[in-house]
Amino acid sequence: MPASSRSSSSGDKRASRAARSWPPRFLTPVPAADVRRGDGKDVADFIETLCTVTKDTFAGPSGSPLVLRPWQHQLLGHLFARRKDGRRRHRVALIGEPRKNGKSGLGAGLGLDGLFEGTGAEVYSCAGDKEQARIVFGDARRMVEASPDLSAAIKVYRDALEVVETGSVYRVLSAEAFTKEGLSPTRVIFDELHVQPNPDLWNVMALAAGARLDPLLIGITTAGVKSDSTGRDSICYQLFQYGQRIASGEETDPSFFMAWWGAPDEADHRAPETWRAANPAFGDLIDPEDFEAAVRRTPEAEFRTKRLNQWVNAAAAWLPAGAWDACRGEATAVPDGAEVCLGFDGSFNGDSTALVVVSCGDVPHVDVVEAWERPQGSGHDWTVPILDVEAAIRAACRRWQVREIVCDPYRWGRTYQVLEDEGLPVVEFPQSPARMIPATTRFYEAVMNRSLTHSGDPRLARHLSNCVIRTDSRGSRLSKDSKGSPRKIDLAVAAVMALERACASPAPPAPEPQFFTWADL
Repeated sequence: MPASSRSSSSGDKRASRAARSWPPRFLTPVPAADVRRGDGKDVADFIETLCTVTKDTFAGPSGSPLVLRPWQHQLLGHLFARRKDGRRRHRVALIGEPRKNGKSGLGAGLGLDGLFEGTGAEVYSCAGDKEQARIVFGDARRMVEASPDLSAAIKVYRDALEVVETGSVYRVLSAEAFTKEGLSPTRVIFDELHVQPNPDLWNVMALAAGARLDPLLIGITTAGVKSDSTGRDSICYQLFQYGQRIASGEETDPSFFMAWWGAPDEADHRAPETWRAANPAFGDLIDPEDFEAAVRRTPEAEFRTKRLNQWVNAAAAWLPAGAWDACRGEATAVPDGAEVCLGFDGSFNGDSTALVVVSCGDVPHVDVVEAWERPQGSGHDWTVPILDVEAAIRAACRRWQVREIVCDPYRWGRTYQVLEDEGLPVVEFPQSPARMIPATTRFYEAVMNRSLTHSGDPRLARHLSNCVIRTDSRGSRLSKDSKGSPRKIDLAVAAVMALERACASPAPPAPEPQFFTWADL
């Protein structure tokens, strides 16, 4: 293809993407005259002149100039609009985009631009925790280090950037809001606002900016769950709902701006046209092949929040209807003598107690060894028969070659000690988010990809169907549908733990001691 034709084709594609990417799904109204009077073009020029890509991505190599897309130019024009009297139109802004649409780079550019907004400017990167806040700040610091012009003007510290000539500073803050009194911010970048555990930090920064002329608080985020740690609507969801009402004309507030990209709630999350509609940078900053892979291995609720920017309830159904049945294999049991991992999830009363076996191999097979549940009509004094449970674990170890007995140490410490003393391979698996989130993802992927089989035990099917997925700032994991629910999920939890360990590489054997004689030497 001739160079001129390639250039024309590339331009047509960019124009087509720009047309799809603006306006976003929800946009609060901004008069065109205010956009023209505003600082959006100056901010865009600053970013494109001085800021760089900070890591190798689908969008380009590290160190290359940060080139804003047409929809980002439009966004900055609306965000930095000015009224007829010359004052900035907006004081608070919420920008919602799915993951990987360039939020961090844009946020870093906005933070650096704010450093040069007068004498004594105070810019802050905020997030639910300090490590999250450092993501945007870290990008900003790398941009400074990569630019001779910025490096000449800005002194770099671990958690701060300072323009010595004007006394302006850019710092990192986390969610411990009670330590932030006395600040006077001019610009605040809240990264992933949806993970704020409560509204305290947002409220502190909003009030602290009261003495500044034209301060700007910007939340740049994906969607998440609707409730925060207090059980109330999260600050991000509150602002989203407020922005919706302004965008629809139900309320009027010129000081508040929202641009929110995302898919309609009823959209098919597996359809490429849905991915394209929700992501302004789809096919540009984002590799479409990544979506094709992610939709197969990510629970639906998490895919909708992170990739389609849709709000979800804290609890959503885990496995899609029919997915578990489709994994049923021809085998009715794990063969005797096979190498396996046992998953054990136990309780003394109330909940059931579960023992599951998963074979180790390329295609693991999942089956129920035994389940102990309160019999129908039994009284409240029923308890799990501990000695029967211990006997069943011993019998399983005689039947199969057991690599690990995987169990949560909670409440069953005596039994685990007894079994360990007998030489059985007990391995503790605390059901913490750090352990259960990746294990839940692995099990989900295996079911969706049909890379495991099972024997069709109705008890395991019932426990799996009782599971919901709860999504919060740390990720997605299994839960009952509500606290105190009588529905049992113990077999499902045991299966998730056992599959996680069965798929892990076995520990290398301990080296055998070697003995030599002088004759050998």
